[in-house]
Amino acid sequence: MSDAFAAVEPMLAEHAEIEAQLADPGIHADAGRARTLGRRYAELGQVVAAYRAWRTAADDAQAAAEMAAEDAAFAAELPSLQAAADAAHEKLRRVLVPRDPDDGRDAILEIKAGEGGAESALFAGDLLRMYLRYAERQGWRTEIIEATESDLGGYKDVQVAVKARGTVAPEDGVWAHLKYEGGVHRVQRVPVTESQGRIHTSAAGVLVFPEVEDPGEVAIEANDLRIDVYRSSGPGGQSVNTTDSAVRITHLPTGIVVSMQNEKSQLQNREQAMRVLRARILAQQAEQQAAAANDLRRSQVRTVDRSERIRTYNFPENRIADHRTGYKAYNLDTVLDGDLGPVVASAIEADEAARLLAAGS
Repeated sequence: MSDAFAAVEPMLAEHAEIEAQLADPGIHADAGRARTLGRRYAELGQVVAAYRAWRTAADDAQAAAEMAAEDAAFAAELPSLQAAADAAHEKLRRVLVPRDPDDGRDAILEIKAGEGGAESALFAGDLLRMYLRYAERQGWRTEIIEATESDLGGYKDVQVAVKARGTVAPEDGVWAHLKYEGGVHRVQRVPVTESQGRIHTSAAGVLVFPEVEDPGEVAIEANDLRIDVYRSSGPGGQSVNTTDSAVRITHLPTGIVVSMQNEKSQLQNREQAMRVLRARILAQQAEQQAAAANDLRRSQVRTVDRSERIRTYNFPENRIADHRTGYKAYNLDTVLDGDLGPVVASAIEADEAARLLAAGS
């Protein structure tokens, strides 16, 4: 019991300190800083609540044990009180298991058409619709940041920001749910361009990045950026703008390149490109830290290998299968309509099991 207290004690102090900071109106003048503090406060709040519940249950069980020899009523209550204390201790143990510190963040999701040409671009459009519907069911807000449409109505590349409404607990965060979506999504179906009814296999890639609310979190030096401007283009490469409003930013130290052309002005495209660049740099830093720490921070479900085939969408059988968790269901139509919850839940459960195993008993 004392070991659990030793682990929680600094968290109790941090929780109280952040509570005092959030009570200061001046903190809320910086929305990014306030959001970061609020996210940490919500995360620590779970530990504080679990700890207090455990202490109360443990004290009740101890008092009953001391009185059991003299009072039969206390002896009768002791088993249930001890069971409650054990359950509270297990819950405290679970919330103390280190989780991804980015879980409470919003996310930027990018879908790229892959092998399969026009069919892959159409599938990328289907994935976008699935994520937009899923976000709507979760009560999240979405914003299309950048989109390059294909000739047949799909997407060669599309980026969407997904945001929770207000400060949420880490386990309810956008990143906590969508981080498992990164990888290769494979589709098996008869393409609209197929005249003989043959089933084709194509794929689209999904990248997910935790969004940076406070620009100060990611240090970017002006000298580290190469910024190119050019004219925006639409499907087929035709010019859709007579001014050089499109922006391409290259972060020289990492080689990360972000292009943006959806907005009408060069300034707006630059701001959006910097937003995506910060998210990509933050994700790269997290992956490097995970590798240095023997990958303890990241899930065994969500690997850093973005070429990993994570899921298959089989239209003829109406089947969806997740290759990491073993999840399989025959309701592909409803999943593509936004009912992604059970699929995501299978990844979350596998992740939690892996973290508990890594933490030991």
